[in-house]
Order: sequence, then C-alpha cells, then structure tokens
Amino acid sequence: MSDYIIRATAANHQVRLFAATTKELVEEARSRHNTSPVATAALGRLLTAGAMMGAMQKGENDRLTLQIKCSGPIKGLTVTADAKANVKGYVENPDVMLPPSKAGKLDVGGALDMGVLTVIKDMGMKEPYSGQTHLVSGEIAEDLTYYFATSEQVNSSVALGVLMAKDNTVRQAGGFILQLMPFAEEEVIAKLEENLNKLPSVTQMLDEGLTPELIADKVLDGLSHEVLDKSGTKFYCDCSREKVEKVVISIGKKEIQSLIDDDKPAEVHCHFCNTDYTFTKEELEALLKKAK
Repeated sequence: MSDYIIRATAANHQVRLFAATTKELVEEARSRHNTSPVATAALGRLLTAGAMMGAMQKGENDRLTLQIKCSGPIKGLTVTADAKANVKGYVENPDVMLPPSKAGKLDVGGALDMGVLTVIKDMGMKEPYSGQTHLVSGEIAEDLTYYFATSEQVNSSVALGVLMAKDNTVRQAGGFILQLMPFAEEEVIAKLEENLNKLPSVTQMLDEGLTPELIADKVLDGLSHEVLDKSGTKFYCDCSREKVEKVVISIGKKEIQSLIDDDKPAEVHCHFCNTDYTFTKEELEALLKKAK
C-alpha cells in the first residue's frame, strides 16, 4: 500500500495521532485537474486532512466534507471523504499562479487569503453536523487546528505538506493530526510541545524517507505509544454513468426535452474527478421516457 494512514495512541490514551503519506492520491488529483503548483499544494493539503478526518469517523457509511470559500485567487476548495479514507476534491481555480512566499515556499496562504472553512459530517442522522470557522492563515493546517479547538473543543496540532518536484509533479505529500484528550496531564502536554517545537516540516521528514510510523515516533518521542492500525487511502470518485443518468432523469421531462430540442449532445461534468459524461439525442430521448 503506497498511500496509507496510521492511528496511534500514547500516554495511556491521553493522546491520539493520525499520520499519513498521500503522495499518490495528491498526484492523482493533480493530473486529473491539471492544477498549478500552488493549487496542487492547497488541494493536496486539504485532501490529506480529509483522508485522516475520514479515517476518524466511526460509522462505516459516515461521510465528511471540507469546504473552503475564500477571497484569494484560488476562490475555493472542496474535499469529501468516507470512513475508508477514500477522498476526492477540486479547486475553483486550478490555474492560480503566485510568486513564492517570503520563506521561498509555495504561497498557499496568499492563494486562499481570507475566508471560511466549513466541515460537514454526515453520520446518517436527520441533519448532518456542520461546524464553521474563519481562516486564520489560509495555510490550511493552522486553519484546521483552529477549527478543532473552536468547533469540536479538541486541542490539536495539524501538520500538512506537499512537496513538488522540478517537473511540477508531486514529490511528497502527507501530514499528521495530533489530538489531546480532555484528561491529558501537564507533563504529557509539555513533552508534546517540546517535540513539536523541534520537529522538521512534514515534507522534509517524508523526503528524508520517514514513514508515518517514524513520524509518529518523533511526534510522540518520550511517551509510551503504540500504533493501533494502518489503513490505505486513495483518490476515489464514486461518480458513474449510471448515477449521472439518474441525475438527468431527476431534472424532469421539461428540462430533458429542452436539451433534446437544442439538437446537440448534452454534457454533464463531475467537478470532483474532472470526468465528462456525454449524452446523444437518442440517449436523452431514452431518458425522457423514464422521467416524470
């Protein structure tokens, strides 16, 4: 399994950690959407977070959506994930180009600028849970750290990174989400803060060959810890021609007839995986018979 997520616990369950390597799925997203380097970095970070937050979900059919609406040139991003850490996502403006940040890195914060992060969890209840926070930096990891603290009241540390190769493909991608339980002791918190302060960036660790397990060893250094499980994660879109046909049928006879009258093939586009589904006049006429 090339991309995967581990779940670990430390200090008698006072701490939990999810760590992931996501190079393949971020590269899949980049090639599907033909994103610029800064758009790839932004989408890759949000996909990585979505995969780990998907893996946090309890129910097999639970789904999670991360949505950012922002004033920067990227305009917005959407990622959805299921409990098996299948993720998909897209950016509003995949072509955004910006000069490097002051630190000489891809300027994700500049691409997003100010905005709002919304987390929607569909757990099979009547209404999905929805939490919303303002972006604090637009760098995504800090924004999610702030979201966990304010919306879910969980003290967390989120680290996400995407490293691009010279040919603009994805060289490394991954991250971790560290969370404290309410009963975490001061000594444990102090040790984690000490570890985090001397921790290299996620991309540096991955580029040096560190696996999620070895990253967990660094983050949880000095605390008794164990890896509870390891699961695969991938870019996966569940759209299909059959599903798209149902959507076309659902728009009703009048709208389908209008498409037929246009006398040219109709096209339905999936934002998440950039796939186009084309329907000929004959196919639309067949769908018209099934519509109400």
